[in-house]
Amino acid sequence: MERRLFTSESVTEGHPDKVCDQISDAILDEMLRQDPNSRVACETCCTTGLVMVMGEITTKGYVDIKRIVRDTIREIGYDDADLGFSADSCGVLVAIDEQSSDIAMGVNKALETKDSLGSTLESEAAGKQKYLEADPDNVGAGDQGMMFGYASNETEEYMPYAISLAHKLSKQLAKVRKDGTLKYLRPDGKSQVTVEYDEAGKPVRLDAIVISTQHSPDVTQEQIHEDIRKYVIDAIVPSEMVDDKTKFYINPTGRFVIGGPAGDSGLTGRKIIVDTYGGAAPHGGGAFSGKDPTKVDRSACYAARYVAKNIVAAGLADKCQIQLSYAIGVATPTSINIDTFGTGKLSDSELLGIIRDNFDLRPAGIIRMLDLRRPIYRQTASYGHFGRNDLDLPWEKLDKVEALKKYL
Repeated sequence: MERRLFTSESVTEGHPDKVCDQISDAILDEMLRQDPNSRVACETCCTTGLVMVMGEITTKGYVDIKRIVRDTIREIGYDDADLGFSADSCGVLVAIDEQSSDIAMGVNKALETKDSLGSTLESEAAGKQKYLEADPDNVGAGDQGMMFGYASNETEEYMPYAISLAHKLSKQLAKVRKDGTLKYLRPDGKSQVTVEYDEAGKPVRLDAIVISTQHSPDVTQEQIHEDIRKYVIDAIVPSEMVDDKTKFYINPTGRFVIGGPAGDSGLTGRKIIVDTYGGAAPHGGGAFSGKDPTKVDRSACYAARYVAKNIVAAGLADKCQIQLSYAIGVATPTSINIDTFGTGKLSDSELLGIIRDNFDLRPAGIIRMLDLRRPIYRQTASYGHFGRNDLDLPWEKLDKVEALKKYL
């Protein structure tokens, strides 16, 4: 192998797309808090002075969606009309309907347990009513598609180094804004990290670091450069990874006053690479935020990460990528694929058998295994869903490691 460069980016919670992700997941959390069996597919879009929440929700609870929208925006930091977007002055439109009865009857009762094809032809009214009678152990996948999970031992979080460091920089950028260290900062911001890997595939140096941060108009770029280098980059980046050839780009456009939804429209699910592995692993295309755990776009990605992380942590491989695929209304995965990139201590076919023996990857099995019918999702809607040692997330647990080590 030759030396190579790899780049990943992260964004702060004030980025317009992340604003939408957090709103969608805040609504989901409140639905699950009131009714753990809520079916939620909630998406948000925003622009200057306007937020729209849309989607399909079936629940026995009641949620004041407009209040949650405004509370979330305020918590992010958009609390002043001078920012061009604020919690109290923006308009909020809500367009929510029930989950399609056609989808509901496939989720309520998996194809494997239906007596005959005729039993799938339930009426629309019966399909809606079936939600109330759904068997939690007999759930079909909420959609078709493929989902990926990944883990690598190149960081303590079992994440690719570039995305791990990019998230830490974005979180630090938000921290120094919120704690008053840099009072002129505003909520929107981005980081980007380019890592050089050696011939053995190990990260050895940082080739470039980019930080773009929204700021008030009365601060000089010179001050921003000095402060971001001192309080953000130097506070987070390991000094041994930086050399005299490392390039630093801080607000390279020269000005970033107009930001957030006032500078660019936002949409739920438009930062799916930031949410996952920074481009180091494939992505099936499905977004996470605003979706309850019967949606395998979300829950199966969490399960695939859980499997991959425990395999790497158990020493069965240095890198592991899991692909799962599903058919709508069918519980059993249509395929399970594993790739250890030549680092596996056992063959891929042996590892597949181990996965089948130790992990229940049907939707109901995933929900039960990871205890997903809980309001835990808003906290994942910024700074990544994986490698979050700062959060107690069930798919990041290493509780299968001892069981897997026995196979060595």
